[in-house]
Amino acid sequence: MSTQPARPVRRSLIAWTVSLAVLVLVVDQVTKIWAENALAGEGWIPLVGDLLGLVLVYNPGAALSIGTGMTWVLTVLVVVVVAVIIRSLRRLGSLGWAIALGLLLGGAVGNLVDRLTNEPGFARGHVVDFIDYGVFVGNVADIAIVAAAVLIAILALRGVGIDGEPLVDDEGDESPSSDDPARAEPAAVDPTDPENRPGNGPA
Repeated sequence: MSTQPARPVRRSLIAWTVSLAVLVLVVDQVTKIWAENALAGEGWIPLVGDLLGLVLVYNPGAALSIGTGMTWVLTVLVVVVVAVIIRSLRRLGSLGWAIALGLLLGGAVGNLVDRLTNEPGFARGHVVDFIDYGVFVGNVADIAIVAAAVLIAILALRGVGIDGEPLVDDEGDESPSSDDPARAEPAAVDPTDPENRPGNGPA
């Protein structure tokens, strides 16, 4: 049965999460401000041939321009995600999860700031994207969110819960202990022993 992490440990992990989230948020917003000033009016700027470049776009939807006509719905969903992350911090007991939640929280808040403050209005603002991967254009917040998703998948595959405890209880798979007479395997029967021959049992 999992238990709540000790308070000092949990506070330390929460500090990791919050610090990483703030770092992601600051880097995301600073790079977006830079992009709006440096890339406005510019065309596509190659970084790695045709594979990676810079171009300023304002995205009203999510990744791959999904939900472009439902910006306010995406805003509500992000607010819910942020609330769930914050609520889950009270059970935090794993450094891996602390890092994952920090990346996810910072990325979610980074794009949420755009939706709350950018044109055309509150909760309908367009997200600043400027890193062109060919398939879609993203930003630092998106990178953090993808990294968080990968890390969460790894933690889930390894069976690590958010509280640091295994997701699967292996206690039921343990083999019977030889020290426990009730669970010990029965002793082998020797057929050459006269007492074990048929008909020689107790009357």
